[in-house]
Amino acid sequence: MNYTLNQLQIFLKVVQTQSVTKASEDLHLTQPAVSIQLKNFQDQFDIPLTEVVGRKLYITDFGREIAEAAENILNQVYAINYKTLAYKGQLTGRLKISVVSTGKYVMPYFLTDFMQQHSGIELLMDVTNKNKVVESLENNEVDFALVSILPNTLNVEKLDLLQNKLYLVGNTRMKLDKNIETKEIFTDLPLIFRERGSGTRQTMENFIESNNITVLKKMELTSNEAVKQALLAGLGYSIMPLIGIRNELHNNELQIIPIEGLPIKTTWSLIWLKGKKHSPVSLAFLSYLKKDKSQIVQNRFSWYEQY
Repeated sequence: MNYTLNQLQIFLKVVQTQSVTKASEDLHLTQPAVSIQLKNFQDQFDIPLTEVVGRKLYITDFGREIAEAAENILNQVYAINYKTLAYKGQLTGRLKISVVSTGKYVMPYFLTDFMQQHSGIELLMDVTNKNKVVESLENNEVDFALVSILPNTLNVEKLDLLQNKLYLVGNTRMKLDKNIETKEIFTDLPLIFRERGSGTRQTMENFIESNNITVLKKMELTSNEAVKQALLAGLGYSIMPLIGIRNELHNNELQIIPIEGLPIKTTWSLIWLKGKKHSPVSLAFLSYLKKDKSQIVQNRFSWYEQY
């Protein structure tokens, strides 16, 4: 056996994602690089670790046992690294955060300086939809979650970070009568929704329901980026967060369509399970945010107040 830590990490990620493509994306490697390292690792065993049926990758029972062992080995390696840094008096450990998909435009700015101050901290940030974020928090798999709608099924504590504003947005090449009433706008408007389970989708549906709006034409896409690209292509309109379209507004590619009742305003909040016993790392991060969040908002999101 002559496997490397890199091969263990790649194999573990393939098992977790059950996909070479997704593993390569998560590890920021090319797909061929992951495939080569996976093959080199598997060739060291007489029993298959994975098998491909049709186009789908499956992990064998033996492969799952090896993945469990790989995770234990990697955890020990992390522990050695942490002990070395801790011996030098540095803050060490993992900070695990689950972020709703649009939150990827928000959370990094509240992490940058903190991570630079503490090089011994390993950040694990999962970007997914609201349902999965709440699930990971409920299962105590993460320290914190970033949401714009508080879950009503969990008892949580929160720290508000930034206001979230949602507007009706469309391509600048598409023209609407500015005098048209809100309900009339949506009669023939091709409206693009996020997938079910998305916080943006929930906010959008609440607005439509509370205003008794009938939507005749609609599409559904599974990410904020997909919706944005559809708007740029002229496929329709959507109610979406301002935070994700700064560049497109600046470049005059997308426009905000002023209508009564918009923007919808919610709040980006960092949440955690009530009563959670925080690690030294997560306590330090909370302390940092409470002290510096106002300055971060002023430095990083001053453009936000123009709208």
